[in-house]
Amino acid sequence: MFSPSSPLTGQAITGLTSPTYTLTQGVAPSNWGKQYAVTALGGTQTGVTAHTPDSPFTATMFVPSNYRLLGSPNPVTGIIASVPKNTTKILCRKGVSVSANQPKQVATIRIEIDIPAGAESYDKPNLDALFSMGIGLLGNQAQGIRDTVSTSIM
Repeated sequence: MFSPSSPLTGQAITGLTSPTYTLTQGVAPSNWGKQYAVTALGGTQTGVTAHTPDSPFTATMFVPSNYRLLGSPNPVTGIIASVPKNTTKILCRKGVSVSANQPKQVATIRIEIDIPAGAESYDKPNLDALFSMGIGLLGNQAQGIRDTVSTSIM
């Protein structure tokens, strides 16, 4: 089951000393997800901010809304012609600054990484925190994520 411990210990990242993240369960953007917000920070994380509406810091897991089933094999060849895939997704979001006097942008980790241009140099501490929390979450929840993928139970 996807149920991260709180506080979650972040992965070691240069500039973050013993990072921890207090998680509070929130409402996921779909019925097929479970979401947690980082409501407090521990350790030394200078310049890092916790979750706010205009600067999210969340971890969300989504399971397929409709699980696809394996079809029947060809009666002659015994081969299953098309094997569908069920996709489970993990999304970590963190509000980041891109420049002075500019609105926050959202950086994400989906196992794809999207970082707003400029944030990589202007808001290094919050990007460090995003990676620390996201990687810490994956390490903390390896078995739970694996179980959820197999059972669709969060």
